[in-house]
Amino acid sequence: MRRTGYEPVQARSPLRLRLGLAVCGVVWATAGAVGFALAAQPGWAGVLAAVALLAAVDALVVIRRMRQGPHYQPGRGVPPYRPVETHARKR
Repeated sequence: MRRTGYEPVQARSPLRLRLGLAVCGVVWATAGAVGFALAAQPGWAGVLAAVALLAAVDALVVIRRMRQGPHYQPGRGVPPYRPVETHARKR
């Protein structure tokens, strides 16, 4: 396959890294929310619960995109987009 010059050579989607960070966010924010709830700080507990919810939603979005296949998580043999088709002009 011929390169067009615009696509990156080694580009890969960082979905696994994003999933790991989202899971860490869920764990730490949940632990913080529980800790603040036990310390009778409902405001901070609510903020951290909201952060945990957002991180959980992000993790679900990442899992969905990973399951959609090579369009979102391309391998080395899958180009990042369809190659430009060149048509020979007939005179």
